[in-house]
Amino acid sequence: MPRRRSYDQYCAAARALDTVGDRWTLLIVRELLAGPRRYTDLHADLPGVSTDVLASRLRDMERDDLVTRRKLPPPAAAVVYELTPRGAGLLPVLTALAAWGAPDLGEPGPTDAVRTHWFALPLLRTLGERVGAGAGTVEVRLSAAPRSTFHLHLGADHAKEAAGAPGAAYGEGPAPAGPDAVLTLDAATCRALCGGTSLFADAMRDGAVTVEGDGPLAKALRGE
Repeated sequence: MPRRRSYDQYCAAARALDTVGDRWTLLIVRELLAGPRRYTDLHADLPGVSTDVLASRLRDMERDDLVTRRKLPPPAAAVVYELTPRGAGLLPVLTALAAWGAPDLGEPGPTDAVRTHWFALPLLRTLGERVGAGAGTVEVRLSAAPRSTFHLHLGADHAKEAAGAPGAAYGEGPAPAGPDAVLTLDAATCRALCGGTSLFADAMRDGAVTVEGDGPLAKALRGE
């Protein structure tokens, strides 16, 4: 394998950037935080990346013990990429970056690609702050265009148990085993919550967010 480029600085931040500072690397991690993904799925949800660059980044990430490959059993028989425990350790880095960048989102531009599950990372932080140590699966339903559903796993231990993969913090579609709470809101409210321009309690009071569920997590989200 070719030698990895380095800043050659004896600094923890520089060492981290030696590994994850290349363009697309952290966005690949973002996609794999949903669990194992096929190469074609990764390429579809990383608009703008070339096939050569994606393949190169995945090779580098395998070399650096961020991702691993495995073949699914029949009838799927597909090769998937998934995060290693070291790669999954980047979740707090991605959530912090998402929180820092969310105020700059504004309205989508005419050339912006949009994937609803990209709301997952900033929402993980927003809801985590709301429920504290609470753990469970939250299903998020966007009620207006673009209609979509995705789910979040709050709490590290719960995420590992529910998703069966290191670092699987969220997933597309309904929660496979049923959610502990269901949030219904529109995309504009979701953007406002992610960007810090709206507080969760205010959005609930105004009816912009509804929370369904009878368990501790749903009650914590409602502030009961």
